Amino acid sequence: MNVRDCMSSDVRTIAPDATVQDAARLMKALDAGAIPVGENDRLVGMITDRDIAIRCIADGRGPSTTVREAMTTADLQFIFEDDDLQEASARMSDHKVRRLPVLNREKRLVGIISLGDISLGDMSVSGAALCHVSEPGGPHTQH
Repeated sequence: MNVRDCMSSDVRTIAPDATVQDAARLMKALDAGAIPVGENDRLVGMITDRDIAIRCIADGRGPSTTVREAMTTADLQFIFEDDDLQEASARMSDHKVRRLPVLNREKRLVGIISLGDISLGDMSVSGAALCHVSEPGGPHTQH
């Protein structure tokens, strides 16, 4: 089964020059913990509720901080829509992330896939990823 068969295609993006308050409001409206950051029709980063808490609030920065200042850009992970679910699961597991932006081969954002989406497609594939994603450590630790 391919990523396109399970991904959410109604993904919303936020601009890097928007504020983290704008991002938090969008997350609230969408009931989402992560929003892809897009600029000129390209994926340039991801911003998560954790990025806002750790990179802004914990450092004393306010709601007018730009998304660009808080977003994750280093080692930005994504998956192609025609990759299989096992590749998505492996990437999530390796990088300890629960969702990945989905791009087409022209590198345009076409969706987002989460562990939950994968579990709807193939529970055995998502189970292994969940075990590894939930382990402490990885690139998003607080230290």
